[in-house]
Amino acid sequence: MRSPGKMINACLCVVVFIATQTRPAHSVQPASPELVSQLTKGLSITPQQATGGAGTLFSLAKSRLNPTDFSQISSAVPGMGSFLKAAPSTSGGSGLSGLTGSLPGSVGGLASAATSFQKLGLSPGMVQKFLPIMTSFLQSKGGANVASLFSGALK
Repeated sequence: MRSPGKMINACLCVVVFIATQTRPAHSVQPASPELVSQLTKGLSITPQQATGGAGTLFSLAKSRLNPTDFSQISSAVPGMGSFLKAAPSTSGGSGLSGLTGSLPGSVGGLASAATSFQKLGLSPGMVQKFLPIMTSFLQSKGGANVASLFSGALK
């Protein structure tokens, strides 16, 4: 027969384990409901598509900007971490040759964005429809300089 002390210790270990597993979920701020709402209403898409699509474009901007410039964008967008986490991975992508013809600008970056958009169930052409909504949002929240940093990074 087990002693009551060992049972209590076992239960405490389980409680501590569960508590440490659930704590990180509270540290991530949700994606900006305002931006998600503007994208879903303006483009007739789901909140998941809006969050993932915006995350894709924020990730692309982050890869093209220095950390100081991207931090200005990040400061203007509540829940930036949630947007970035929602962006689908572009590894192991499909053939991009059919997508790049419809995308102006830098083919490499926007083609990878188009691949992510396809994983979200969005057409590659939706990339260009996200840009003005996101740029307008950034201008209202962070000013013309922040909006210009973002749009410049995606050209």
